[in-house]
Amino acid sequence: MNTALTREQLEDRLAALHRASLELVQHTDLPFLLERIAEIAREQAGAQYAALGVLDEHGKLEKFIPVGMSHDEIARMAVHPPVGLGLIGHLMHTSQAIRIPDIASDPRSAGFPEHHPPMKSLLGVPLVMGETQVGQIYLTNKLDGSEFTFEDQEVIEMLAAYAATAISNARLYAKLTERDRVLTRRTETLALLNDLASTLASSSDVDQILDKAISQMVDYLHIEVGEVYLRQEESSLLRLVLHRGETVSHLWKRAEYRLGEGVVGQTAKMGQTRQFTLPGPEGKDLEPDAASRLRQVIALPLTGRRGVLGVMCVASDHKQPMDDLEMQFLATLSAWVGTVIENIRLSVQQRRLAVLEERERFGMDLHDGIIQSIYAVGLTLEHARLLMAEKPDYALQRIEQAISDLNSTIRDIRAYILDLRPRQFHDEALMLGISRLVKEFHTNTLIDVKLEGPPDGELKLPEAHAIALFHICQEALANTAKHAHATNVQVVVWSTADRVLLEIRDNGHGFELSKTRLALGHGLSNMQTRARNVGGDVEITTEPNEGTVVLAWVPNSNI
Repeated sequence: MNTALTREQLEDRLAALHRASLELVQHTDLPFLLERIAEIAREQAGAQYAALGVLDEHGKLEKFIPVGMSHDEIARMAVHPPVGLGLIGHLMHTSQAIRIPDIASDPRSAGFPEHHPPMKSLLGVPLVMGETQVGQIYLTNKLDGSEFTFEDQEVIEMLAAYAATAISNARLYAKLTERDRVLTRRTETLALLNDLASTLASSSDVDQILDKAISQMVDYLHIEVGEVYLRQEESSLLRLVLHRGETVSHLWKRAEYRLGEGVVGQTAKMGQTRQFTLPGPEGKDLEPDAASRLRQVIALPLTGRRGVLGVMCVASDHKQPMDDLEMQFLATLSAWVGTVIENIRLSVQQRRLAVLEERERFGMDLHDGIIQSIYAVGLTLEHARLLMAEKPDYALQRIEQAISDLNSTIRDIRAYILDLRPRQFHDEALMLGISRLVKEFHTNTLIDVKLEGPPDGELKLPEAHAIALFHICQEALANTAKHAHATNVQVVVWSTADRVLLEIRDNGHGFELSKTRLALGHGLSNMQTRARNVGGDVEITTEPNEGTVVLAWVPNSNI
């Protein structure tokens, strides 16, 4: 039978409830708070058993905290926690409290699982925050054997209001704490990445970069092993180049894998991160010692713009897998390392290419300058030999001219050796240099040659453009002297709004261009290369017995 509370009793309960509510709002540890709410509710209602159900953001039963039952009693029950059926499910979807004198007789009851303690009376009160239910308080079996009273309901409803606020505050505090933790970790990560970026940007030593990156990663994440396999250039072979960690001497059984072989090779081939826990089938590639001591392994591709350059492997004995922040850090680090390694390799290739281009330039300069000068001396001496019988005085002049040209060539060779730069152009104006070439050509070959240029003789060109046209003219005249058997040559220089053009036309034998390119060796290709290096080009027009026209152009500096 229900007994109404006296005024004094009601005031005592309300005072106790007030003290309890003050206690609740002081707790921010959610698991402790939930259990304390259930304990206070049991005390306030004088119940044998109490439970607190907590809903997630989707309204599903997330937690169920029972109070009054021993751990053994809870463990023996076939179904725990409950899934939200029967009276529990009903209370999850209502904003009104329920009081039932006999649970078994209520049509909404779904019964109890096996080994569940006997329960008769029930007081259920929802925890509502605004218009959202956050949980429920369940109380069963009044200690005095009676059923729960209306005063019990009022007290627990007041407690439920305090509890809903406390739970919401604790959840908010937990979110803020987690957000602060995330921000702190991100700040630490950014600081570490900034430090690594300084090393990556200032070093061109792959070994130093890998050592710094992997060592800091191992220390920052508190992991046991870090390894790097790098793909050998122009090869499908991945080779172990770095190991960090004292727990095991090696992570994988082999120091070399090919694309597609094992976890390392598969990671490189697919270009995707692989993560697995031990023991597992992926562990067959691990060293036995590593497989027995470690719990999780992650393999990340080191990717550049042109594909995968290697694989970074990390392993630990942590029970918990890497969280999202840690995986983001690993992904960022692997991307940075991959990009830096690719840049270093490209820089090495660029230096190699620069050496090859410099060698090619040396070859062109030797061919276009010094070799052509020596060839011109040979022509002079040949002409002198023919004149020895009929005109000895003139032949002597030609020999003296050859000696002078040889001395000039020796000076050019010496200058070239000193700074690896030919001095054939002599830092003169383009038209003066071409005029000198034309005079030397006529003197050496006795072929009629005519030069036409701008009326004022001025051509404003960058030095590189002028040198290119000078050597193209030199090469074209040399080819004419050696191969054309011409009797007349015209050299014309003119400019347009956007180009400076050079034309060398002869009336010689001509040739089949497609067949002669290979026979002439560097000559024709040198001319084209020189023009294209400064943004211009060379066109050669020729037919057998029709003469040859070489038309070269470079951009005009005045555009």
